[in-house]
Amino acid sequence: FRSAFLVDDDPALKGAVVYDYPVIGGKAELLNGGVGRGIVAIGSNKARRSVSVWLAGSGFELIRAIHPAARLARGVSVGVGTVIMAGAAVNSDAKIGTGVIINTLAGVDHDCVVGDYSHIAPGVTLCGTVQVGKESFICAGVTVIPNLTIGCNVTVGAGSTVISNVSDNLTVAGTPARIL
Repeated sequence: FRSAFLVDDDPALKGAVVYDYPVIGGKAELLNGGVGRGIVAIGSNKARRSVSVWLAGSGFELIRAIHPAARLARGVSVGVGTVIMAGAAVNSDAKIGTGVIINTLAGVDHDCVVGDYSHIAPGVTLCGTVQVGKESFICAGVTVIPNLTIGCNVTVGAGSTVISNVSDNLTVAGTPARIL
């Protein structure tokens, strides 16, 4: 295989070219090509985790992808399989887990922790020392005030303002954010 390509299980896409990258086929074609390395670009947190774990177990090396227009301060740690998009800012001593998406123009302030396979959507602001649990989805334009904990598998609706801790497995929305 060439060094950069796309994989999609949709048979109609095999052989197509997307943004100058060939679609080689699905997971079977990927593994038939031998051990490779890359990222899993799936929006669903659970699906991204599932495919990432399967690939890693098959000898595939997950890497980090950090856009050149993203800004990372000193002391930031970024897990494998994580993508940090253009315009994102991750400040001092933040810890970003495995398989995370920090999307366009998101701000992750100092000492925040973002759990594995979470998605911080475009325009989100996580103020200092916010903790986001595994597989949570913080939708576009959300603001989370400092020192809060967002549990695991939480969805925070677009444009919300989170001013209190959010327990695991909840969906919240609004300003201030309330349980739906």
